[in-house]
Amino acid sequence: MSRIAVTAREDTPAAAQPLLDAVEKQLGIVPNMFRLIALSPPVLQGFLGLSGALAKTLNVKTRERIALAVAQINGCDYCLSAHTYIGLNMAKIDADEIALNRGGASSDPMANAAVAFAAAVTRSRGHVSDADIAAVRDAGYTDAQIVEIVGVVVENVFTNFLNNVAGTEIDFPVVRAAELA
Repeated sequence: MSRIAVTAREDTPAAAQPLLDAVEKQLGIVPNMFRLIALSPPVLQGFLGLSGALAKTLNVKTRERIALAVAQINGCDYCLSAHTYIGLNMAKIDADEIALNRGGASSDPMANAAVAFAAAVTRSRGHVSDADIAAVRDAGYTDAQIVEIVGVVVENVFTNFLNNVAGTEIDFPVVRAAELA
């Protein structure tokens, strides 16, 4: 049961309605997490702005792989469920790769560097080593892309923390962080 009430779509604040309309247009639904964030229209606006900007960085598979690693590290079952669903069905990442991503790795060498770096950023709360920076650079990422990886980590840490605080009801096929194979 949610610890912060997620209201019905029609009961969210009026200022959030146009933002939720845009979410529904993009996703076809309004997941519980967005209705939770909509309790504060300014936070929803800020989140959607960051999310929209980051959607123009890296590539969708890399962003989803990072989201999976971060959700696993932070023990966020809501985000792990959502990003497993999105990874499988929209980004077309296979189940074996998703398992690797949850562990902070990838079978693709370039993606592996990004996911490993994102996992290091998450675990160390940004206090990464020089070797972590060198590894992601050596894989071919530019400094701008390193900033983008950190941005995707931060976006996901926000949703992980919020959903963990709220105990948001999972509205995707359920995946539990504790059940990493």
